[in-house]
Amino acid sequence: MRIQHKLRARGFTLVELMIVVAIIGVLSALAIYGVRKYLANAKAAEARTALGRIAKDAVNAYERETHTQAVLPVGTTAGILRGLCPSANKSVPDDKAKIASKKYQSSPSEWKDGKGWQCLQFTMSDPQYFMYNYRSTGTQNATGDAFFATAQGDLDGDGIVSTFTFNGKIQADTDGTKVLTLADQIREDSPQE
Repeated sequence: MRIQHKLRARGFTLVELMIVVAIIGVLSALAIYGVRKYLANAKAAEARTALGRIAKDAVNAYERETHTQAVLPVGTTAGILRGLCPSANKSVPDDKAKIASKKYQSSPSEWKDGKGWQCLQFTMSDPQYFMYNYRSTGTQNATGDAFFATAQGDLDGDGIVSTFTFNGKIQADTDGTKVLTLADQIREDSPQE
């Protein structure tokens, strides 16, 4: 009976406690890594969503019916003009330092600078982690004209920039009809940076 009483009162050994502490340390390290990765992926979702909106706006702008601004003589017709929006004059924000491990609140006037953003009718009112740019290689509806929408960010402030790019290109169908086609996915370079 004495032996049983001594065994119950003994408690944990130092080795058992060290094993428990080591297991807790490993689990917490894995949890910290997982949470950081989850947060970086959530921030990168902003770029993916915004680039999808820019591409949709580029397609809408291409499909908009526009005509010549001249007065047509009675009984004549005018063809529908199509083309890509012109390139944006500058990125929003205009400097990568403004988004290095920070959020940037753009002003509405930044999205109205030049014809590019205005033609797309794209704007962001929420604070952003990324710097956005839009450029096109032509606006005359020529086969091969293309647009490139880019989002760049430095989520962890280490100077390494993550870049997301989405593009589209005007192609001619077999019957000669021109259509704006989009890339099948967003290209991502260092998305977790």
